[in-house]
Amino acid sequence: MIDELDLAFDEQVDKTKPRHRRGSRGKGGKSAVAFLMVFILLGVLGVGGYLGYEKIKGFFTAADYDGPGTDPVQVTIAKNATLTDIGNTLVDSDVVKSTAAFTEAADQNPKGKNIQSGTYNMRKQMAAEQAVTVLLDPKSRVVAGVVVPEGTTARKTYELLAKGTGVPLKDFQKAAKDPAALGVPDFWYKRRDGKKAATTSIEGFLFPDTYEFPPKSTASEILTIMVQRFLSVTKDLDFVDKVQDNLSVSPYEALIVASLSQAEAGIAADLPKISRVAYNRAYKKSMPLQFDVTTNYWLDLQSKTGKHSGSMTQAELEDPKNPYTTELRVGLPLGPINSPGEAALKGAEAPTAGPWLFFVAVDKSGRSAFATTNAEHDANVQKACRNGIPLC
Repeated sequence: MIDELDLAFDEQVDKTKPRHRRGSRGKGGKSAVAFLMVFILLGVLGVGGYLGYEKIKGFFTAADYDGPGTDPVQVTIAKNATLTDIGNTLVDSDVVKSTAAFTEAADQNPKGKNIQSGTYNMRKQMAAEQAVTVLLDPKSRVVAGVVVPEGTTARKTYELLAKGTGVPLKDFQKAAKDPAALGVPDFWYKRRDGKKAATTSIEGFLFPDTYEFPPKSTASEILTIMVQRFLSVTKDLDFVDKVQDNLSVSPYEALIVASLSQAEAGIAADLPKISRVAYNRAYKKSMPLQFDVTTNYWLDLQSKTGKHSGSMTQAELEDPKNPYTTELRVGLPLGPINSPGEAALKGAEAPTAGPWLFFVAVDKSGRSAFATTNAEHDANVQKACRNGIPLC
């Protein structure tokens, strides 16, 4: 009937048009069906009341499990993951049924946005609300924490990692032999001073920090995480460009200076000044650094205990077998002697301006006095002796 009326109307408007109108008929049929569906839906809502609402609501409710879950499972939440990212991870592990259910539950929890990265003990097929509660509970977190202090040598770092993670010491020693495989870019071993670099040493690149490694991580994976942390910190500091542009030295040379000042400084405030002394002696005066800490590093490589400067023998200081010696050789040593922290890196990339060539710790707090001439330095040494520093 509708099509006949429509056709009659068309004939009244223009009787010259052909009466064969398939396009118009098809369009009118679809409109009628859509209108009929809307009418039925409205009727169901109006007549069915609550029953109709419950059926329609199912189309808009996120799929969710009920209860505390079934089988235990460990889930690792990535660093800087969004709630959606976390929800996707949980769905992949069959912890929650849908990402939407998880994000809704997290939004409804006052602390839902405080979920931290890490590995958690959870259960499969948990209600989203309970999954959020578990992720906010510190007791659910699987922690394999290791603290690596600033200035720690690679050899001692392996020992800390082995003790803290249970991974055999020999695994770290083996993995460390290939810095490139651990993520150290090749350019980091370039030098501008014409001297050889310790290209097979990971020393300096294992950034000192507090780490929580994922369970069952291998030695290579753990060392890679530490290298990536180093690269992240130096990128944030713009370390590479600053030392090349402002100091005209390579990043590797600046890293060596950072490690030297890290070992020598008694207080953080002295780091930029000690770095300046290193640069002045290595580049401006072309003289031996005479930093006793490089002798201690050689002792460490031989698994020997380090010594205070006043206790070192001349034979130890001038050991010709020591490739890191700064007593006999002019300029910077073969490579870094420890893992410097962020403050030491900052001091090396932006050393304090000054003509100093000497420094010595003058009190028991570790504060250093700086000098330009031998006479000034001798006076500072006498001051240190009076303050009980074992130099005389």
